Amino acid sequence: MAELQDIFAQHGAAFQLNHRLLPNQRKVIRAVQVCRTSALGGHVDECDECSFTRISYNSCRNRHCPKCQTLNKERWIEARKDDLLNVGYFHVVFTIPDLLNPIAYQNPRIVYNILFKAVAETLSELSADTKYLGAQIGFTSILHTWGQNLMHHPHIHCIVPGGGLNSSGKWVSARKKFFIPVKVLSRKFRGKFLYYLKQAKLVFYGTISDLKNPCRFHDLLSLLYQKEWVVYCKPPFKNAGCVVEYLGRYTHRVAISNNRIVKLEDGLVTFKWRDYKDSNKQKEMSVTADEFTRRFLIHVLPTGLTRIRHYGLLSPRNKATKLKLCKKLTNTKLNDPPKPKLTTLDFLKKLTGKDFTICPCCGIGHLGRASPEQVIA
Repeated sequence: MAELQDIFAQHGAAFQLNHRLLPNQRKVIRAVQVCRTSALGGHVDECDECSFTRISYNSCRNRHCPKCQTLNKERWIEARKDDLLNVGYFHVVFTIPDLLNPIAYQNPRIVYNILFKAVAETLSELSADTKYLGAQIGFTSILHTWGQNLMHHPHIHCIVPGGGLNSSGKWVSARKKFFIPVKVLSRKFRGKFLYYLKQAKLVFYGTISDLKNPCRFHDLLSLLYQKEWVVYCKPPFKNAGCVVEYLGRYTHRVAISNNRIVKLEDGLVTFKWRDYKDSNKQKEMSVTADEFTRRFLIHVLPTGLTRIRHYGLLSPRNKATKLKLCKKLTNTKLNDPPKPKLTTLDFLKKLTGKDFTICPCCGIGHLGRASPEQVIA
């Protein structure tokens, strides 16, 4: 099966010649092209029993590379286990209307930060309202910018515990169904997002250059105020283990994984996707390599933009105090003292139960770094 690396290796150079790209988009193409190849150097492992040798090339470690996210994801999830409470959790998704997608593409840092801010304030303020919960909650927000067909679809996934800490320092449990009505969330989110968008210094060019005219921009805002924005809440998780599994699916995901790419043939890329409008059926879509690359690069985030953020009880300043209190109040086992960070090989052994230092040739010896002169330059 083809991989993203194959597509960029065969068609990346031509795409860069024919399109104007941002520096961070060019950087992603280059990183994916050279990931785990001799271009990044590497090292030689040698068996201490049978002298079998194996070359391991370095990874690019780019957050948009599908090969480089698995280990980061697993380490992140392991750290998040310490933050879980013995309560039910909800999955809430906030989406902006399609009319805003071109503005988001041309102003990604501004619009994505507004999206995070509007979502965080919406959840925090409504949870603090005694009409709904009357407590401070803690939640994790994760930005995704794609749909299954790789088109631009900015939205935020929130993992929210079913309860919070009130002003008296007591735990308040949420209802079994989500404690804030979806329509209330949607309208509050819409109002906050558009309020901040009006204040932002945005740029408009190309197909939306007419928005430079204040009257046209005002007309667009009026239209957006009239629309119902999509916010939905999925059923609560059964237990904390399900939360961790779910986080693993969403946190370090890239726009498309290699296992969804079916083939690269005659300049066409075929990939699998789920059509949510057609009973969630899995289908295959073929597009030109040029169009596939264009769609993928839409989702390259601005340098330094944080796409996973923690709020309320889970924010860094509250974790050591309020979160600890919440654990006591919810009968959650307190964490053991922090252990030293495991090496990559030890961490993989803990995850899989497999010792990757065992020689694949003789099955007796262990692989270790060869002499310095055998290191790949």
